[in-house]
Parts: sequence; structure tokens; C-alpha cells
Amino acid sequence: MAKYILKRILMLIPVVIGVTFLVFFIMSLTPGDPIRIILGDEATPEAIEQLTRELGLDQPLIIQFLRYLGGLVQGDIGTSYITNRPVFGEIMNALPFTIELTIWSVTFGLLIAIPLGVFAAMKQYSLMDNISMIVTLVGAAIPNFWFGLLLMLLFALNLGWLPSSGTGTPMHMILPALTLGTTNAAIIARMTRSSMLEVIRQDYIRTAKSKGVGSSAIITKHAFRNASIPIVTVIGLQFGGLLGGAVLTETVFSIPGLGILMVNAIRQMDTPMILGSIIVFTILFSVINLIVDILYAFLDPRIKAAYK
Repeated sequence: MAKYILKRILMLIPVVIGVTFLVFFIMSLTPGDPIRIILGDEATPEAIEQLTRELGLDQPLIIQFLRYLGGLVQGDIGTSYITNRPVFGEIMNALPFTIELTIWSVTFGLLIAIPLGVFAAMKQYSLMDNISMIVTLVGAAIPNFWFGLLLMLLFALNLGWLPSSGTGTPMHMILPALTLGTTNAAIIARMTRSSMLEVIRQDYIRTAKSKGVGSSAIITKHAFRNASIPIVTVIGLQFGGLLGGAVLTETVFSIPGLGILMVNAIRQMDTPMILGSIIVFTILFSVINLIVDILYAFLDPRIKAAYK
């Protein structure tokens, strides 16, 4: 297992390099001039030329890329064009808000989705099964930003039960977590139902029933554990996706997370900030996938044996 973890960590290096180069290339094709954005439209040609040299933007793209990689190897992910502050510090200030929102959203999704999916599988084709699947289909189709505005209108403006925006208390995270976690819950619930249906039709489940094992024991000790590997996969993918997909939710609820930081950086052509944010997202997503793979080993001894 240790060798496998080390191998996955080493594989992260070419992934980060590839993502960095891709972003560099895309930013070079993006319309707009960061120098004009920084200095304004009334900047003199001399000032433009001087700042271009200072930022190294007069160099070929490959030279700029290699210079950035050199700093990255030394732990320097750049300095913001706009704020002139280290990108790492800016990201570390915003990242906790995004992680907190993601954890709240995943928690909400699991509390709703797992029981709903298991119940729907155990009561297949019943009225409640049909209703639950329709609800999850609607939940997966609702746009986050529209659903967030509806929740804000109902619970914040009309009822006054919850704050409409900002951060600071757990109450501030309820509406954003519901907004971001609804789609997550719908997808996990449908996967849970599908996995449970596949498992409860196996011979060992029928054998357990014939021996008089109770329904609750069959679900918890046999069926759910064997059905949990695809569920864990979806949860891991959803967690990583929520980290990167919280942009609209953070914007609607004025949460100063990494999503808003990236949106502002894209608007201002702040390439170092964009690169730093994407590198952090890449590392987080890779770490989450590694954790999911490790969980596989605890859920299925056959997988653990394959890692040895």
C-alpha cells in the first residue's frame, strides 16, 4: 500500500506540469491584455513596455512557462498581477471557505442520499420508490444558481429564518450547502439504489434470508458494504467536482472562496492567480482520488491484496 501511495504521489508531478502548460497555452489565446487591465487605457507606451518586461511577458510562451516551472519547483506559484501579493497567500485565505462549503454540501448529500437510495432499492417499484426517483431526477436537473436564488427568496427574504449571504456562522452555510448539495444528493441516491439492487439479487443475500437473518442485518452487514464501492467512487468524484464547481454558489451567496477568486482572476487576466488556483484544485482532486482508492482496500479485501 505504501508503494502504491508513493507511486500515485509521483504521478501527480506530470499531471501538474501538463495542466500548467495547458492553462498557459489557453491564456495566451484569450482575448485581452493584462498590461492594459493593470495600467488602464490611458497608460503611456513607455509604461506598458516597462511593465511588460518586468512581468516577463515579452518572452516567448515556452520561456515564460519554463520560468514559471522553475519557481513552482521552489514552492513559488507566482505573484498576482493585480494585487502584487503572493498567490499562495491569496489562495490560502480563500480555500478554507470553499472546503467548508464542500464539506457541508457532501454531508447534506450523504444524509439524504444514502437512506433514500437504500430505501428505494428495498422497496423497488413501489410508490415511494417512484416518487424518490422522480425527486432525484428533478434535483439533478435543477441549475444550482437558480435553486440558490429560490432558497434565498424563501428562507432569507420571506421567512427570515436564515442569512441570505456571507460567512461567519454555521447558519450562513445552510442555504449554500442545500444549493450545492442537491445535485450531489440526487446523483448519490440514484447510484446507491442501482448498486443496492445489483447486490440484493446475489445468491448470498438469498441464503442469508433463508437462514432467517433480519432485514436490517442483511442491509448493513452484507448488502450495503458490498454495494459501497461504486457509491464511494461517486462520492469522491462529487467531492472533487464540488470543490471546483462551487463558483456559482459562492457568487450567489457572496462567499469569498476560491471560486470567486478564480472568476475575478479570469476577468482581470491575472494568469499567476489562475494558474495557482488550478494547481491547487488539481492537487486536491488527486488527493481525493487517492483517498477513494485507499478506501477501496478497506471495503474489499481483494483490492487490498492487489496493492501488496
